[in-house]
Amino acid sequence: MHQEPIFLTPVFQERIWGGTKLAERFGYDIPSSQTGECWAVSAHPHGQTVVARGPFQGMTLGQLWEERRDLFGNFPSDRFPLLTKILDANADLSVQVHPDDDYAKTNEGGELGKTECWYIIDCKPGAQLIYGHYAQTKEELRAMMEAGEWDRLLRKVPIHPGDFFYVPSGTIHALCEGTLVLETQQSSDTTYRVYDYDRVDSQGRKRELHLEKAIDVTTVPHRDTDVQPHVANIPGATVTTFVEGDYFGVQKWHVHGEAEWEQTKPFLIVSILQGEGELVHGERTYPIRQGDHFILPHQFGRFAIRGTLEAIASWPRTSK
Repeated sequence: MHQEPIFLTPVFQERIWGGTKLAERFGYDIPSSQTGECWAVSAHPHGQTVVARGPFQGMTLGQLWEERRDLFGNFPSDRFPLLTKILDANADLSVQVHPDDDYAKTNEGGELGKTECWYIIDCKPGAQLIYGHYAQTKEELRAMMEAGEWDRLLRKVPIHPGDFFYVPSGTIHALCEGTLVLETQQSSDTTYRVYDYDRVDSQGRKRELHLEKAIDVTTVPHRDTDVQPHVANIPGATVTTFVEGDYFGVQKWHVHGEAEWEQTKPFLIVSILQGEGELVHGERTYPIRQGDHFILPHQFGRFAIRGTLEAIASWPRTSK
């Protein structure tokens, strides 16, 4: 079966902590100077990407998933399983934690849980993020939260461009000011806010916190997930595999010439983070450049990428 790449048009979400880097870096037409999130590949009802061109032009990714499951290898899920975002943390994000599948199904109307990961595209010198906490028991966690002892509770980690972090459900975390990140996650929009720096919105209101649910789902004591990237050099590219977890696998492709792959996954999501080139498939050639996002469907077969570019590729996995 001859398949075509499925190019997608992102949708954008304004956030109190957002900025303008999505326009400056990728040339996106963002809605305001507080644009925090590019939902690049999404079938979530809170923001669906649309097929940009080709035979399925104008369809949402959710529609395509429902009507042409064969394009996604008939992956065993009741919904498109992944969500790819680019986040512009122009200010600190709220300190937060996400539930696992079982807790979300019971408490959030059937929503998926949220395990995610971050690739640091860029960050200011001296940038850091919050990853984990120092409480040893749930009782200590509650006491430190209620007393507002955030400096004692929260674990801060320095970051640099090119770093990768795996963030399982139950991990207290937050991106901090001056960070641009590609996020691969389960298709979920459930977040439990723990602390929001006492910020107020344009109406003078603080954002809602979710302490009881957060305490319920937080892993105590915190456990680091040791990411050990595997680097492989192939003709024309360096391929770094960051993770192959319960829900997704993620690689970075650094193409410097012409490199060939075979698409053997149920489907493959590709985001071009910098540079440009072309995707070659059979007799057809597709120009690709920084800011493009596309899906290579099931049975896409052999393809090549020519050019000088950096991309993040991800695919779904099942923990069942």
